[in-house]
Amino acid sequence: MPGVSLASVNSLQHPAASTALLTDKYELTMLEAALADGTAFRNVTFEVFTRRLPTERRYGIVAGTARVLEAIRDFRFTEKQLEQLDFLQPETIEYLRNYRFRGQVDGYREGELYFPSSPIVTVRGTFAECVVLETVVLSILNADSAVASAAARMVCAADGRFMLEMGSRRTHEYAAVTAARAAYLAGFDATSNLEAASRYGIPAQGTAAHAWTLLHVDENGQPDEKSAFAAQVQRHGASTTLLVDTFDITQGVENAVAVAGTELGGVRIDSGDLGALTRRVRKQLDGLGATNTKIVVSSDLDEFAIAGLRGDPVDVFGVGTSVVTGSGSPTASLVYKLVEVEGKPVSKRSSGKVSDGGTKAGVRTYRETGVAVEEIIYPLGGEIPAHSGAEIRELTVPLIRDGEIVDGLDDLHTSRELVSAGIASLPWEGLALGRGEPAVPTRLAGF
Repeated sequence: MPGVSLASVNSLQHPAASTALLTDKYELTMLEAALADGTAFRNVTFEVFTRRLPTERRYGIVAGTARVLEAIRDFRFTEKQLEQLDFLQPETIEYLRNYRFRGQVDGYREGELYFPSSPIVTVRGTFAECVVLETVVLSILNADSAVASAAARMVCAADGRFMLEMGSRRTHEYAAVTAARAAYLAGFDATSNLEAASRYGIPAQGTAAHAWTLLHVDENGQPDEKSAFAAQVQRHGASTTLLVDTFDITQGVENAVAVAGTELGGVRIDSGDLGALTRRVRKQLDGLGATNTKIVVSSDLDEFAIAGLRGDPVDVFGVGTSVVTGSGSPTASLVYKLVEVEGKPVSKRSSGKVSDGGTKAGVRTYRETGVAVEEIIYPLGGEIPAHSGAEIRELTVPLIRDGEIVDGLDDLHTSRELVSAGIASLPWEGLALGRGEPAVPTRLAGF
């Protein structure tokens, strides 16, 4: 849907529902105390950033931005919700009854790379209107960015092979939908989740599970794999993918080609030593004349397993648990911290949890070859600091102005292109799957 913002598409498909209770109690108790002592209407800036990347990660992918903007827009209390907040004083309830975020939000575009200290999102307004947004903003960005960051590593490891997200059964039913979106943003080609396909326009794929094969038995109660394959081909055509590892894989491949012919679309292997099996199956398929039949593999894949199969004859990777759970890092460790009050920087000095004060923006510099050199963080609205790169690109863009989502923001499909371009700009060492420094260093300047 090029040229149409994802926010507008979603608002058309899914009427706004209040996000106001997607919050923590302490945000409302802080609000109440601030209303009482007069600090509620001080102008402030909150910033979303991470102090460190998860273990073995060299970069992160910003994901969930469009969903965050919608959540801020829809953060409005209903009367029924207000009735549940009986721990608050009447004056606080009245403030919440009229609550609308009317401030400013700036940040990195969805699909942008980020690194430690990157000012991914800045939220500016009164303390009262900004503080209550912390939980909903972080819950979306942490979950989506964790999935997208893991998915991007898997896409790189697959080296151009087709990637299918199929993890719906391994996470919360609605997390499955947003995880599918984040994986698609990061470069996956399709999802098995129909709600994600409907809501976000992601291509959907899927054929059959082992239950389908096991369902088919002959008159003596013996497995009848050929009948299962024949019924699937009759209904879905020879271009379908047949699951060949329910019993014996070699016999399964032979049955699949016997039923569907040499134009069979694909065979899927979901167990065993995938490298050895795919090599054997490719040789068998070619020997049967099914040279165009693709090999699909699944079975608890992650980026390391995918990289290990890169030299084997795999055409499609189906990834479930690892991608929807962030492949061992289910959160991006993003935080939402107060960094400015009435134009004055404020910073946290807690051990291991230091924050840098001031409202910030980011730029990234590049060599003439297009390889990223460094990310410079400087005061929002200030002059871009001196740099040594041949090219420079501004990362921080307006997202919300006076409470309204900015028109013309990237849609999901455009953001996919940004992810691809960002990955292509990394130095080679930034693509490594092992431990190491962030792929691009960050530098604070002008504070």
